[in-house]
Amino acid sequence: MSKGVAITGMGIISSIGNTVEENFQSLIDKKPGIARIKKIDTIHQDTIKVGEINFSNEELIKILDLPDSNNYSRTALLAEIAAKEAVKNAHIRDIQKYRTGLISATSVGGMDMTEKFYYSYYEEEKDRKYIDAHSLGDATSKVAKSLGITEFVTTISTACSSGTNAIMLGARMIKSGKLDRVIVGGADCLSKFTINGFKTLMILSETDCKPFDENRTGLNLGEAAAFLVLESDEVVKKENKKVLAYVSGYANANDAFHQTASSEDGEGATLAMQKALKVANLLAEDIDYVNAHGTATPNNDSSESKAISRIFNNDIPDFSSTKGYTGHTLAAAGAIEAVYSILALQNDTVFPNLNFETPMVETSLIPETEVVRKKIDHVLSNSFGFGGNCSTLIFSKA
Repeated sequence: MSKGVAITGMGIISSIGNTVEENFQSLIDKKPGIARIKKIDTIHQDTIKVGEINFSNEELIKILDLPDSNNYSRTALLAEIAAKEAVKNAHIRDIQKYRTGLISATSVGGMDMTEKFYYSYYEEEKDRKYIDAHSLGDATSKVAKSLGITEFVTTISTACSSGTNAIMLGARMIKSGKLDRVIVGGADCLSKFTINGFKTLMILSETDCKPFDENRTGLNLGEAAAFLVLESDEVVKKENKKVLAYVSGYANANDAFHQTASSEDGEGATLAMQKALKVANLLAEDIDYVNAHGTATPNNDSSESKAISRIFNNDIPDFSSTKGYTGHTLAAAGAIEAVYSILALQNDTVFPNLNFETPMVETSLIPETEVVRKKIDHVLSNSFGFGGNCSTLIFSKA
């Protein structure tokens, strides 16, 4: 009987590291990547904190060896770097040897460049090239072309659950026999539009975010990209591939409660976790670690903690949010936290929930605040987005 869909490669770039290894080291060293804004000219530079990647666009272009005439957005640059690392990590030499797809998630798309040159389009013809890069699918198309993927290419955009849903769709396509291999994940960069939008919603923190803390004041935005390589059992066997972990469970649900808020009782989150456990053929007590969505907003953490309590009752496993390290990376969140979930399995390690001090009065749940070494066979990872888009993945040890 199959353990699930095999994961044979992964790649990531975030504010806490430019590779999988660097991210892991930062996680166990309790080294966050949250700071004042440096790379975006905004009136909020001195009032909010974000998780920025250290590289400039020019440096990313140089790393990818792109021509000066390129029209890559920052989202596309980050996506291509992470996707190429994942393919390299999976030791893929011929991308077209098997039916291979690409499912990439984003919410920002190319707006970082179109907002930058918005006022100069009429006067500066050279800036108009970024108009074509504005759409959500542009980064996906660029990554597909760079990797040589033609069999199946699509983009997922379901707000903050996008990266998780990309992984879920990829796993389902392999299990249904439609593809043999899929590169799945997501990417989002920081932009003035998202900073201003979340500021308008009054859910940005001026200090380091405090997931699941009674005194949390909001989230820190971040930017990142991460991709996994999913392969069928047949490909793994034929190629004698090393399996990093398995996608054993997945589900999404929608409580249709509000445009941006999660339901007060965590109904959507509860349904997603229940369904994912059923797909994985696991019981709640089989979960060793929960990588929570944990945005540090009053609404999310209250709703998610109630859902966790509903699923696990009085036997709640170790749980933590890693957004205190990276900030909330929107469509990339589910993808980077998938990498962190796999690292937890590989290293039998629970990563700490940074900045936690006071339990929430509503549920009294206490996340792990230190690095915990223990046997981990199954990790549940949550991603919840605007519009009630609730998704859950379960990763199991190879």
